Amino acid sequence: MSIKKHIPNTITCCNLFSGCIACVMAFRCNFELAMAFIVLGAVFDFFDGMVARLLRVSSPLGVQMDSLADDITFGIAPATIVYSFMQNKLLYPAYLADIVWLLPYFAFLIAVFSAYRLAKFNIDTRQTNTFIGLPTPANALFWSSLITGGGAWLNSLNAGWVLLLALIALFSYFLVSEIPMFSLKFKNLSWRCNGTRYIFLIFCLPMLLLGYLAPVSIISWYLLMSVAIYLKKSKNRA
Repeated sequence: MSIKKHIPNTITCCNLFSGCIACVMAFRCNFELAMAFIVLGAVFDFFDGMVARLLRVSSPLGVQMDSLADDITFGIAPATIVYSFMQNKLLYPAYLADIVWLLPYFAFLIAVFSAYRLAKFNIDTRQTNTFIGLPTPANALFWSSLITGGGAWLNSLNAGWVLLLALIALFSYFLVSEIPMFSLKFKNLSWRCNGTRYIFLIFCLPMLLLGYLAPVSIISWYLLMSVAIYLKKSKNRA
């Protein structure tokens, strides 16, 4: 039995394991550690496919394992972070007393739409050099960053719960939308082929100084650029 063919799936299992721990940390309201394990899962997710291609051991089993692991780490884990924050930390106005128990469950729409996004990706042959809809790792990093770095800010708002519910709806839409979103895969280093990527990365550099909120800023910038490019192309076609 060749050990080599099991290496990518082992890395995928590390992604899944990281996602499970992130869920536990989220239920304990340890949002910093939950975010750390989501980031760790994203690192494993990056390398499992790369290693499979380098070793030439890609398989249908690996593809299915990858999607299942991603749904835990980038779907259920961020949903659990948002749920736990809304259940245990978020401040609500008194007039919502009768339905406060219900509102946190809307966080699990993140997991539902992430699963739909992953299933859609598996059968969509268009998503080779670009993404159609927001990738689940980016969505997970946005949510873990927002709660970890912006929890106090959300509680300072008069209607932080409204903003959270609106963002859940908006990002659920982005996950399954037909909006093309550029990838960061460089086939060469020319500006002509990679101008969008270079502009994105240049503006991301100062955002890294924001600490826990850096992913919120970077992913918001990514979405803004992707939507702007999509609208421009749609206008030109019209």
